Amino acid sequence: MGLVDCCARCLVGAPFASLVATGLCFLGVALFCGCGHEALTGTEHLIETYFSKNYQDYEFLVDVIHDFQYAIYGIAGFFFLFGALLLAEGFYTTGAVRQIFGDYKTTICGKGLSATFVGITYVLAIIWLLVLACSAVPVYIYFNTWTTCNSIANPSKTSAGIGNLCTDARMFGVLPWNASPGRVCGQSLLSICKTAEFQMTFHLFIAAFVGAAVTLVALLTYIIAATYNFAVIRLMGRGTKF
Repeated sequence: MGLVDCCARCLVGAPFASLVATGLCFLGVALFCGCGHEALTGTEHLIETYFSKNYQDYEFLVDVIHDFQYAIYGIAGFFFLFGALLLAEGFYTTGAVRQIFGDYKTTICGKGLSATFVGITYVLAIIWLLVLACSAVPVYIYFNTWTTCNSIANPSKTSAGIGNLCTDARMFGVLPWNASPGRVCGQSLLSICKTAEFQMTFHLFIAAFVGAAVTLVALLTYIIAATYNFAVIRLMGRGTKF
């Protein structure tokens, strides 16, 4: 067999859908974990610098942020390992589908493994949908603050007085209601929005949200590809061996 024929056979058996899904998964997880980690750090600094001078007010928030950051490390490791396993499973099942009308006969173990990966990925996609929804919350909070700052910078576009335009961290549940001052108004808020730290944190949360969305697309692609391959092996296979 020549080199060209060997490469052609390898390309025919390559799981292109799994390759695309793996690339999207790694990209999405890297964005979500990396940007999310830094965005949480920026949020902690903004809160302790501008919204509360008493550590007792945001002590619980700091603990939650640190817990999320530790969870991010676990999420990154899990997804990179799980993505590699799904890619390996894609090579196996795609090879089986390509040769299903030849002498190839899949095993019961292979069928069970494929079905297990389909089920796990389906459950993981549902869980990740909740993660995507949660990652949209800080984007909404920062967008609301950014919109308020635009109204302060352009007072002619709003009927409210500049001093009445505020961002209250307490109303979003970030700080307790007894936190002081808990909110920033007027030109003080506008000066915060103009800082590089606020702008960077806002964009990092957007990038983390996009990363979560890309990861969800990757999981859905995995489900479609794995389900199709399993169905072909299960329904069109010409035999089973132990």
